[in-house]
Amino acid sequence: MRLLSIVAGVLIAASLIVGMQVPLLHPRSSATVTWSVPARRPAASLAWPTVGSAALVIPGQAVRLSHDDHVAPIASLTKMMTAYVTLQALPLNVGQTGPCLTVSNGDLATYESMKLEDQSSIPVVVGEQLCENQLLAGLLVHSAGNFATMLATMVAGSEAAFVARMNAEAATLALRATHYADVSGYSPLSVSNALDQATLAARLMRSPLVRAIVIHPYVTLPIGGVEGTFTPYVGVDHVIGVKSGRTTAAGGCDVMAMTFQDGASARVLYAVVLGQRGGDLLGPAGNAALALANSAIADRVTTLVARNTIVATVGWPAHQTSVVTARSLRVAWWAAQGPPRVRFVWRSFHRPIRAGEVVGVLSLHGSSTAHVALIAARSVAPPSLWQRLR
Repeated sequence: MRLLSIVAGVLIAASLIVGMQVPLLHPRSSATVTWSVPARRPAASLAWPTVGSAALVIPGQAVRLSHDDHVAPIASLTKMMTAYVTLQALPLNVGQTGPCLTVSNGDLATYESMKLEDQSSIPVVVGEQLCENQLLAGLLVHSAGNFATMLATMVAGSEAAFVARMNAEAATLALRATHYADVSGYSPLSVSNALDQATLAARLMRSPLVRAIVIHPYVTLPIGGVEGTFTPYVGVDHVIGVKSGRTTAAGGCDVMAMTFQDGASARVLYAVVLGQRGGDLLGPAGNAALALANSAIADRVTTLVARNTIVATVGWPAHQTSVVTARSLRVAWWAAQGPPRVRFVWRSFHRPIRAGEVVGVLSLHGSSTAHVALIAARSVAPPSLWQRLR
């Protein structure tokens, strides 16, 4: 019995020793990150206007910012939705005319009434033929309120029916601060906020026809002749549209689309200002929108992570190698939103690591997402059993 007890004790002790050593026979590698986004200049401050409200939207770049945003009259920015609803009902491509109408006595009376009220409008004569493309051009470039009414009749039969469609589209697009009372924005009951208007502008500018219209500083019509744009800075400083407006209730409003370079790609940002005051209202609105757009461009930061940049160490205690980027990596972000998010994903190793072997991936999430493979700078063998037992 005593011998059996001794043998049993030896076996138990041996099993305990083996159990303690099994994890050491298959050690797991671990990584220690040594890299972070390089420090850059302080974030540039965005040039938000000192009065009214504003928004900045950059589609595809995760930028949706607003300042003192609240519901307010939007004047002729309303006509962006008039154009949007028209194109939803009667899609049109560049070079197409779309359906045409004949100017009636009622259309002439509408023009004369708007002219007396000092609303923006374009002269028409009874019997004149105007097609959808011409009406949209006059609406967006010269902000013709009478063209808005003619489009409403063409699409829905009446202004009231068309306004109902406008509000239905606003709900579909989740423009929760937006409500329309007319097709031109002359009514102070047509209201929205800056962020909604930036969202709508980005959606409207998906149309090649709209982009081809709003980039022009004037429109030429059969009777109206050459009519200039009211949208400030079109064709200057990379401004490509979109729409402006002014009334006593709304103040000066501007939705400005500006192009900028993102590496080899051209992108568009939308700067919106509402409720600007002073002068002719449109001048201060255009200046405020341009200042906001330019400050946004200045706010953009680009970081280059060069090839072979050391970002971490990986391996086992006393047996490690540097980890480097397999290629160069460029990432841009907007300083107002903070630096890009950094994420490392590591492989798990139970065997030697070879020089040049991919051991993980670095991802940077800024205005876009970029990934780069991480490789071992040199080979590393796991520590021997003897080294692990010392």
